[in-house]
Amino acid sequence: MSNTPSYIIKIPARRVEWPTVILAIAIYGGFLALTFWWQSLPVLAVVLAGGWLIAWQGSLQHEVIHGHPTGSQRINDAIGAIPLSLWLPYEIYRDSHLEHHRDGHLTDPIEDPESSYLTKTAWERLGSAGRQLARWNTTLLGRLTIGPAVMLASFLVQEGRLLRAGEPGRARIWAVHLIGAAAVLFWVAVICGMPVWLYFFGFVYLGAALTRLRSYAEHRYAERQEERTAIVENSQLFGFLFLYNNLHVLHHLKPGISWYRLPSIYRRNREALIGANGGLVYNGYWDIARRFFLKPHDGITHPKHS
Repeated sequence: MSNTPSYIIKIPARRVEWPTVILAIAIYGGFLALTFWWQSLPVLAVVLAGGWLIAWQGSLQHEVIHGHPTGSQRINDAIGAIPLSLWLPYEIYRDSHLEHHRDGHLTDPIEDPESSYLTKTAWERLGSAGRQLARWNTTLLGRLTIGPAVMLASFLVQEGRLLRAGEPGRARIWAVHLIGAAAVLFWVAVICGMPVWLYFFGFVYLGAALTRLRSYAEHRYAERQEERTAIVENSQLFGFLFLYNNLHVLHHLKPGISWYRLPSIYRRNREALIGANGGLVYNGYWDIARRFFLKPHDGITHPKHS
């Protein structure tokens, strides 16, 4: 980000980051405890805690992709690779997310794997029913309700095409992932006796919805790439769930900063960061809900492909 004085942010040398190690123990330990004793708890509590843990693990995976909590990426990948969400192979997420960090291509539906925009050609291929779903998915309510299903379906269709085309390494990635997902389901359904439907809707789908909340307003097209990334301030609860990735412009500027350092660094450099991203700031997720609960966050087709 050329207009941001990057010298104001100093990152200490990488060592074992114990807050992240403790977080990983809390997430996986909490998952094991919740699934093992789920029958002793109210269903609502199980669902809320389950969705939180799945989303929290997604935040942890994002953290380890960026080289935390150790100096060994092999160890970091092992921490993040357990497929609690069932549907997303960690290796695919890792590679696509690192592509997303090519900031010159942010929001471009061809170059940015995490773009929510469509090209004009993709829009025209949807048909009337698909277009209606796409319109609904641009609202926050739609993103939280049908958004996970749209994300899951489009991802699996795309991966099916790559597998049929013989994409190098894809079959291996999916074979390893399916073994891990089968182990998770064996624990959940056989050892713990939890119905698969409860795990899918109460843990996986709700966790995906929470993740969609985080990503809903993270990026918006602008001519200057520095202004395509948002900041969501004043959100302690969701900030902790998202490991402060809601301070997204800081993360894109310095993706190597550990999650627990982001808030203090943001506070010290707030004015410079807001100046850099053109003032794209939201006052918490209630502010986003107030603006976009039933209204689109942006257009469906990307301005450069429409």
